[in-house]
Amino acid sequence: MEEQSNGAGLGPVMIDIDGTELTEEDRHLLRHPMVGGLIFFTRNFRDRSQLEALAADIRSVRPGILLAVDQEGGRVQRFREQGFTRLPSMQKLARAADEQQLRDVGWLLAAELLSVGIDFSFAPVLDADDAHCRIVGDRSFAADPSAVADKVRPFMAGMHEAGMATTGKHFPGHGHVLEDSHEELPEDERGLKAVMASDALPFIDCIRHRELDAVMPAHIRFVEVDGQPVGFSPFWLQQVLRGQLGFDGVIFSDDLSMEGAGAAGGYGARIQAALSAGCDMGIVCNNRAGALEVLESLEAYKPDPESSRRLARMRGRPDIDSWEALQQSERWQRTREWLNALLASD
Repeated sequence: MEEQSNGAGLGPVMIDIDGTELTEEDRHLLRHPMVGGLIFFTRNFRDRSQLEALAADIRSVRPGILLAVDQEGGRVQRFREQGFTRLPSMQKLARAADEQQLRDVGWLLAAELLSVGIDFSFAPVLDADDAHCRIVGDRSFAADPSAVADKVRPFMAGMHEAGMATTGKHFPGHGHVLEDSHEELPEDERGLKAVMASDALPFIDCIRHRELDAVMPAHIRFVEVDGQPVGFSPFWLQQVLRGQLGFDGVIFSDDLSMEGAGAAGGYGARIQAALSAGCDMGIVCNNRAGALEVLESLEAYKPDPESSRRLARMRGRPDIDSWEALQQSERWQRTREWLNALLASD
């Protein structure tokens, strides 16, 4: 399918749907030229065969669309039943696993999703935290930024071995603030030098080692650095991330329905601010009216061909392309057994 290989048709908006099957409204929305991705939630999952059928149906309406999910592990795992391996929090995993086990778990997470037709997970979390930030906590691999970098790189290498692109979040780090950006706009009073020498270290390290395919910026305002939250800031995204750090992958906005995104105004203003700042794709979920407002605001928008090419690199390239073949894999069986034992130790 040529559209999938060259990135044509990958508009700058990622939407969601409400159910386990497509409605006529969903089908109409998927055909909108500005739609380039769809994110799944637990509400879209009944069983594995239904999920595979839904993914195939979405692609029959919009070939080449990117299919994504938040499947980190711990409290952020959308698919838990019907054979999907239950994953521990990354904090628990990182404390127990050696380098090869971290690699194997990254591979397993990716391989399971790819085998049912999903391109990528918005993972891993690169924020440094233990129990400080209300939204990060045990989603983090470690409290020390240097330890995060050491733990997360083998995990990302395993994802790559399965054929999945990686997405690090939430640049330049969300763990230092207490507030949940789903509910409010957190503010961090540190200067640029302090942030880059601490929370940003896992991002810097993973970019340097070319393990990072995409980045999701935080809905945080660093008041001493820039007046805009990171996801709406040309300074953070273009000067720091692309310029200073040399990042050439995809930049996804965090969910534009979050309260932390409200600083930009209404939904039309939010997507315009995100794209103008340097995001390749804006995510609008759990608010269909907001998604419609976003698409209406982009009627005259002309997608950047380079952005579309970057987005096309997020397509999954599964090493194992069916669930049945995955079940026969010695690596899957061994890693699943180890994870079950780890979780049983709670």
